[in-house]
Amino acid sequence: MNKTEFLRAVAEKSGTTLKAATEFYDAYVATVKEALDKNDKIALVGFGTYEAKNKPARTCLNPMTGAKVKVAACKAPAFKFGKNFKDSLN
Repeated sequence: MNKTEFLRAVAEKSGTTLKAATEFYDAYVATVKEALDKNDKIALVGFGTYEAKNKPARTCLNPMTGAKVKVAACKAPAFKFGKNFKDSLN
């Protein structure tokens, strides 16, 4: 399912227009991004948790040359599905 198919399904299930579903989706993504930029954690009970994880600086190997490469520390977005959501799939 791509983004357009997803938005059509959301619009149909919620009884709204595709335009309204798209506006909601854009606002949702922007809100998650803003919260993670501030290092806030978003816990959606019954679905999952968004958070920004700090990755330390490390040394990796270039698989082509075998040379060591330094990778700088960074923040990475992470999402962990909730237990109820995972259980509902099985």
